[in-house]
Amino acid sequence: MAQPFSTRLRVLTALPLEIDPDEVLRFQGYKKAVDRPGPEVLALLDEALALGRALIAPRAVVRWLGVSRLGAGTIETGGVVLTIPSVDRLWGPIEWLAAAVCTIGDELERRVAELWEARELPLAAMLDSVGSGAVESLAEYVNDLFCQEAIPLGLPVTNRVSPGYGSWDVRQQTALFAICPGDPIGVGLNEACFMTPVKSISLLAAAGARAKVDHYFSQCARCWMRDCAYRRTPARKSVHRKPSSPPSRE
Repeated sequence: MAQPFSTRLRVLTALPLEIDPDEVLRFQGYKKAVDRPGPEVLALLDEALALGRALIAPRAVVRWLGVSRLGAGTIETGGVVLTIPSVDRLWGPIEWLAAAVCTIGDELERRVAELWEARELPLAAMLDSVGSGAVESLAEYVNDLFCQEAIPLGLPVTNRVSPGYGSWDVRQQTALFAICPGDPIGVGLNEACFMTPVKSISLLAAAGARAKVDHYFSQCARCWMRDCAYRRTPARKSVHRKPSSPPSRE
């Protein structure tokens, strides 16, 4: 029987990414439906969004791998053992692992540094939040892609997780990069296992006929898939804007 997924490394570029203004304001400390930013803040947001859209270069490297063994808090795949606390309980029986490294590049963070140096502090802070919102949307965009590829095969996709978040040790970045290296899109790791450029996210998700889709509400709220049998909450918006041309896949 043919494998449902190719296990080769794929590079995605020219991605039609939509930046969610609410996400940017969240990074500024505003709570949706609680805090109402004033006109000056909204004007600053619009300026930072326009500048950020011109500076970001969204790209990702993605890969599907078969799961060799699922243990108590461990996943073995591609000759690498990933240690993720409680992953067997949270994800259930999984058959495939989806790995990705995403980045918006370093031009935005360089511009933020220039603004800080020029003491244009409000715009610098807002532009930095635009970068954080953009890379978060990019990670959800990639997770959407995994859903698009797996769900039509009858394989639900789990929520995504990243080293350094929750109880997953950031030092596991080296194991993730061993199966999905960031080199093809210019993302590296320093000695502390943090990525450069800074506005980058690495992630794992998984798929399987009986995989769990809990903790999925943020992703479902931005999903672009119609009539998904595994939807947990209604879609409110998408991290995909209408592209002028299809995303490039190398």
